[in-house]
Amino acid sequence: MKGRIVRILSKDYTVQLEDGTRVNAVAMGRLRKGFSPVIGDLAEVRESKHAWGIERIEKRHNCLIRPACANVDQALIVMSVKDPDFSAALVDRLSVLIMHAGIRPILCVTKLDLGVSEETEARIREYEAGEMPVIRTAKDSLNPDVAELFRGRITVLTGQSGAGKSTLLNEINPAFHLETQEISKALGRGRHTTRHSELHEVAGGLVADTPGFSSLDFSGMKERDLDRAVPDFVPYLGKCRFTDCIHENEPDCGIKKAVEEGKICRVRYSNYLDILGLIRNRRENW
Repeated sequence: MKGRIVRILSKDYTVQLEDGTRVNAVAMGRLRKGFSPVIGDLAEVRESKHAWGIERIEKRHNCLIRPACANVDQALIVMSVKDPDFSAALVDRLSVLIMHAGIRPILCVTKLDLGVSEETEARIREYEAGEMPVIRTAKDSLNPDVAELFRGRITVLTGQSGAGKSTLLNEINPAFHLETQEISKALGRGRHTTRHSELHEVAGGLVADTPGFSSLDFSGMKERDLDRAVPDFVPYLGKCRFTDCIHENEPDCGIKKAVEEGKICRVRYSNYLDILGLIRNRRENW
């Protein structure tokens, strides 16, 4: 039978079968030798002697290291308008890492009830005019489109600390906080020896319980990879004179032309150049 790994506690796995049933399983045979299944993995499982075993893991579409999660469909970049302040630089760096991992980025702007400055409103509208989907939301006024985003998908959340990631999930699914709180009590706070990760059911989809990227690591990217990971650049790729154009100082560059014509905002291009510098300098963290 086939199923998806939705919970890992030490060496015990919970697999959700295609009919929705959840079973406890252990890794069998060669899976125990140098290969570690992660949440989100699609697995072939077999029942024998009243016990379930994971026999094979299907090829992954993608896999994040932090959090360890496979076959992720999308990542919500949760960014508040204030407390903390909106950061277009952080949005662009996160979206690049997300796109490079083969995952769809979505910008979710929170705390609109606190008021929006003219500068922040301008930055948000630039994203709304671009290629990355943007959702606006406020306290006690959840945009119904947010809940629909989760349906049938595996989602991770990332963004600023304090931007409202947990609040967002709790508004969509009030049981989420209670569920994760009970897990924390069961495992014991402060324990780092127990390996635990889980996908929770939220609005008809699955959400990682350890959302976000723990660091902004560009060490695995090459200069030539960067332009394909910028959502707003995608419609203009392949329109440069040189096939190896990195859109910096080259003549007849399709990306720079789109910037000059106002089709790509200058802030997005400036942030691209900053990331290009990070890749060149191999600075792993921002």
